[in-house]
Amino acid sequence: MIDTTIVVPCYNEEHRLDTSAFHLFLDKTPSTGLLLVDDGSTDATPEILESIRSAHPGNVDWFSLPRNSGKAEAVRQGFLRIFPAKPQYLGYWDADLATPLETITRFKDLLENRDHIEMVFGARVQLLGRRIQRSNLRHYSGRIFATLVSCITHLSIYDSQCGAKLFRLSPDLLTVFQEPFLSRWIFDIEIITRCMRIRKDSGRPGVEGIIYEYPLEHWQDVGGSKITVGDALRSLSELWMIRSKL
Repeated sequence: MIDTTIVVPCYNEEHRLDTSAFHLFLDKTPSTGLLLVDDGSTDATPEILESIRSAHPGNVDWFSLPRNSGKAEAVRQGFLRIFPAKPQYLGYWDADLATPLETITRFKDLLENRDHIEMVFGARVQLLGRRIQRSNLRHYSGRIFATLVSCITHLSIYDSQCGAKLFRLSPDLLTVFQEPFLSRWIFDIEIITRCMRIRKDSGRPGVEGIIYEYPLEHWQDVGGSKITVGDALRSLSELWMIRSKL
């Protein structure tokens, strides 16, 4: 019985998809399903996704977007396809598996044991006993960006951009994903700000009590990122657009 479904956006991942890791996880975790979204790839990504599906027909499905639309829209379209099945939990995960798939189980345990939590976000925190392998450039640029996010949202979030997130299905989540996001890449922040607005409009407390940041045990920086310098610079302007919608 599948109670958790994870969307995995994929764009030209032919040389980065670790199929053995997907197979191993699916064999060990029958209660979790994967929805693989091909974001208009021009390489052999669709064929690889089909090979994963054919090996696990009860737990894996995939579909292609007609053109490359960016991570935000790929994830959103995946969520819209999942919602009618009404899984207990759903989330999204980076295709490079920088965060191991096994971490999904830890996120799920948190949601099952803490009823007040609605979202679990992976956080890349370098602590003793943890293996967070990240270049200095990405680490320090990430800390600067996180500070900007905290200033704009007035929310003390450590790592909004980690590509490992799990949510409890709720009416608020359905609302959050109905409309396209403003940004192709930093839509994670829009998820938070949309939740903030929904709760504010309904007179409920803020999001501080419903989001849990989980310090990852293992995160591996994988080469071949699709984010360009131009994307990074655009993200700064998109932050202010997102802020204006609060």
